[in-house]
Amino acid sequence: MAQLVLDKLDLQILKLMQAHGKLSNQELAEKVGLSASPCSRRVKALEEAGYIAGYATLLNPEHFNLVLTAYVQVRLDKHSGEVLDNFEAKMASYDEVQECCLLTGSDFDYQLKVLIRDMPEYKVFLLDKLTSIEHVSGVRSSFVLKQVKNQTRIPLPHDLP
Repeated sequence: MAQLVLDKLDLQILKLMQAHGKLSNQELAEKVGLSASPCSRRVKALEEAGYIAGYATLLNPEHFNLVLTAYVQVRLDKHSGEVLDNFEAKMASYDEVQECCLLTGSDFDYQLKVLIRDMPEYKVFLLDKLTSIEHVSGVRSSFVLKQVKNQTRIPLPHDLP
C-alpha cells in the first residue's frame, strides 16, 4: 500500500464521498475546486493508500421485509484459537449476521447484529444455527424497538495537524 499524507483537499474529498457516494468525478471535482483529472488522481491515490476501503450500494432492508434487528450476545465455553476461528467462520457464513464483534469487559464473548424478517425466522436462526454451534454455552438477545441513528460514515478530523 502506498504511503500518503492527507491534506485538506483529501479530507474534503473523503467527506463528500462518504456523504454522497453517487457523486461523479466531475461533480466531486467541482465541489472541491479541482478539475476532473487531478481529482481523479487524488481519489485513486486515496484508494491505493487504503483510505478508501471499497464501494457499496446500501439497500433499504424494509423493502425486503427485513424489519427485525436483534443484538445477540454469545458466550462460548472454550476460548482456544480453533474454537474462536470456528465460531467466526460460522458467523461469516450467515447472511443475517450483519456484524460480529469479539468483546472484552463483558460476560459474553461475542456480540452479533442480526437482521431478519420476524420472530419465527429469528427462532430458526437461534435454534438451528447459533445454538447448534459447538461450544456456544449462552445467548442473550435484545431486539430493536426504534433505530435512533444508523450511519455508515466514519468521523473524520475537521482539520489536519
